[in-house]
Amino acid sequence: MLVKIAILLFFCTFTALFSAENNTLTFSQAAEFAVLASSDLRHANEMQAAAEGAWKWGLRSFFPRLSFTVSENDRLQYLGADSFIKNYGISIEQLMFDGGRTIISRKLERMDLDLAFSKLQRMTGDIEESAITAYRNVLSSRAILEIKKSALIVLDEQRRILNEEVILGLALPVDLAGADIKLADAKIEIILLELDIMEIEKQFAEILGFDVLPVLIEKVDINRSIWTDLQNTLFAASAAAAIAKDQNPDLNEIRFSINKKQMELKYLSSSWIPSLRLNGNFGLSGQSYPLTRSNWSVGINIELSGPWIHNRFAAQTGWEPLSFGQYDRTAMIQNSFTPFYDPSARYSKKQVQLVLALEQEKYIVFFERIGRTAFNAVEKCALAEQKRNLALEAAAIGSERCRIEDIRLNLGHITRLKLMEVLIEQTQREIAVVEAAAALLQAERELERLLNLQPGELDNFTNILIERLP
Repeated sequence: MLVKIAILLFFCTFTALFSAENNTLTFSQAAEFAVLASSDLRHANEMQAAAEGAWKWGLRSFFPRLSFTVSENDRLQYLGADSFIKNYGISIEQLMFDGGRTIISRKLERMDLDLAFSKLQRMTGDIEESAITAYRNVLSSRAILEIKKSALIVLDEQRRILNEEVILGLALPVDLAGADIKLADAKIEIILLELDIMEIEKQFAEILGFDVLPVLIEKVDINRSIWTDLQNTLFAASAAAAIAKDQNPDLNEIRFSINKKQMELKYLSSSWIPSLRLNGNFGLSGQSYPLTRSNWSVGINIELSGPWIHNRFAAQTGWEPLSFGQYDRTAMIQNSFTPFYDPSARYSKKQVQLVLALEQEKYIVFFERIGRTAFNAVEKCALAEQKRNLALEAAAIGSERCRIEDIRLNLGHITRLKLMEVLIEQTQREIAVVEAAAALLQAERELERLLNLQPGELDNFTNILIERLP
């Protein structure tokens, strides 16, 4: 997992350097820059890496525990002989059996790490999504600004012509005043939109960690569609629901949580099983150097712990050589018993069972909800596609109307002020096309997130569905 994070950071850094040289920015590059610029994500990655390292070192719980002791006890007495005792010892303890609790504990820690990594991925996805959304907002706002500026040029030309007509007595001054008002309104709208664009570009640059935005090479394509050939929307919605139920990150996180609770329940179910440990000790002692006495011993510890009792049994035997062929033998048996050790612990298993049952119920509800959400998301994309098509048709009809109204103006049926009003209405229709195209992109991105797809991968999804159409 650490290797994956390192590869991701290397790839993002390489892409960032390449893009910086070309001074251009795509959707995917914007997402990568946002990930690199996020200090919160960087800190979360470092915390995850530290937790991974700690988990790996936890493997030592399966190996013997070695300890060394050194002591020197000097006793000066008024009555009796002085004593100078020096002790050097080494002890080793090995877990032999505990009913699998250590293994389960390691698995629980691994699950916690996997769950944290899943949340880290979601955090990364949210940061990437914020960058893509900001990118899309900048594009749509710029496109709308270009439409308004083009319309302003046309209106300004119509106003100039109207002014000449007023001078020649072919139009009324009141029409010129009305044209000036409409022209002023259009300029005010452009100024306000430019201020908004400056603000969203600044916010976008902050997300990316830039002082100045590079060239945005993506465009809001009003004619782009991946749903035109997909006539069977019901089939696509059903396929999306099935994929979402299998791949959705939120659903996978609940699965992680359920598996963890099941493992916790297994751990508590094995808590009554005694644990067995072997230990050995070797020591050197004496009153002066070199130390002349040695001793060693081996023993066994059996521990049983539960809500009502805590019992620890220890048995040990040892040898202490005296001279060649002679030695002292020691033996020790000890048992400690604590009644009513932790009565509240008897409810721990019940609590985990209740939480597990709740998680399973939530999973069933969320499982169906994700399917419905993905199903509806496909229908939402289809409706957004219809809205875009209708907006395009309205813009085309509006363009034809502008042509007809221009003919009517030349025939004297309408005033030039009326033509300017028609042109302003056409501008709103063209803006509606851009907004509909941006809304379609947003709906498609929402579907991609439900299906756990990267930006732009929805094209492949629809192509596969078209091939599988019944």
